[in-house]
Amino acid sequence: MRQDRPSFSHGALIDTSAYFAFADRDDVHRSDAQAVFTRLAESRVRLLTTNLILAETHALILNRLNRLVASRFLHDTLQGSTTILWVTPADVQQAAQIIDQHDDKDFSLTDATSFAVMERLRIGVVFTFDHHFVQYGFSLLTPDRF
Repeated sequence: MRQDRPSFSHGALIDTSAYFAFADRDDVHRSDAQAVFTRLAESRVRLLTTNLILAETHALILNRLNRLVASRFLHDTLQGSTTILWVTPADVQQAAQIIDQHDDKDFSLTDATSFAVMERLRIGVVFTFDHHFVQYGFSLLTPDRF
């Protein structure tokens, strides 16, 4: 699925690490996250995330930052332009197969369900700082590759 230029025909999936980098002023990827989110907004790319990414991100922000930032993230995401994609039982089954087939990788259930949803909906581009998406073969958004 790797491409020279990302195709946004089905939108771009936003992963936990991108959301967290944007929320945490001290994150090493903060400036890259700000740049990519700005370009996504300017380009009017359809932003997508899953309900599992939403839950994982809220919990991460709550535990590593604070309740206020976590609450703001949740509110902004639910009230904003991001489409929440609900992971189906079939996606969970596919994720379990992905995890089993790639026993040399430490894919989390959230990662693997993201892969399954992306495959099901033909989403080829993801905004993340998580190397697991590259290991699985997806195109990553970066400030210099947009």
